[in-house]
Amino acid sequence: MRWLDTLERRFGFLGIPGLVRIMVAFSALIFLLVRLNPDFISALDLNPERVRHGEIWRLVTYIFIPQTFSFLWIIFVLWFLWFIGEGLERAWGPFRLTLYFLVGMIGTTAAALFFGSNFSNTMLIASLFYAFARFYPDEVIYVFFILPVKIKWVAWVSAAFLLLGFFVNSNSYRMATVAALGNYLIFFGPEIVYEVRHRHEVSSRRRRFEVQSRSETEPLHKCAVCGATELSDPNLDFRVARDGEEYCVAHLPKMETPAPS
Repeated sequence: MRWLDTLERRFGFLGIPGLVRIMVAFSALIFLLVRLNPDFISALDLNPERVRHGEIWRLVTYIFIPQTFSFLWIIFVLWFLWFIGEGLERAWGPFRLTLYFLVGMIGTTAAALFFGSNFSNTMLIASLFYAFARFYPDEVIYVFFILPVKIKWVAWVSAAFLLLGFFVNSNSYRMATVAALGNYLIFFGPEIVYEVRHRHEVSSRRRRFEVQSRSETEPLHKCAVCGATELSDPNLDFRVARDGEEYCVAHLPKMETPAPS
């Protein structure tokens, strides 16, 4: 997209190399601190009321809160986040990945402050995953370390649950979803719209070609004797004789055992 190219030429130096690796490192640190003191997490989450009372660090610290506090799953969760971040940085470079993440973060924060609800970073992490699936749809991961599944199918299943949650949850949840995934729509929306239009145009051209490839004035059957066709007389019945020629029943050669056409 041209506007992204322009921004990158002017502000590319603001990109943060290894942004997701930094997230992983801080998430691991917070995991350990919360395991030592479970109350510590209450000082980090995105609580709009506490932000208004001057605890502005919450505008940033919430993005580092890990998705799980289980020793069994934290390694997998952080590894997967690292894996996604490395792929996105290869595809985009540091600046675009930083901008993508920043837009999602701003959207989530704004929605939390506007609706006055505690928002997690779940949707923000999901936006990174969907972007990764966009770039690497056929990348294979192993669910539960056993079942090989392509990233695109995991993304579709995740999107289905997200859509279900959008309809059954509160307005604040809906706004959090839209706000946190707004970065995905901004970065990939025009491309998706173009692809949908292109597929529709290709499908329309294919249908027109199929219709035009067989003229309505071109008969399928023609008698080798009288030249009659199904267009000149729709009630005629045609047969193919042993000589390979097609005849109407009236002019079918004698002593022939015709094959139906």
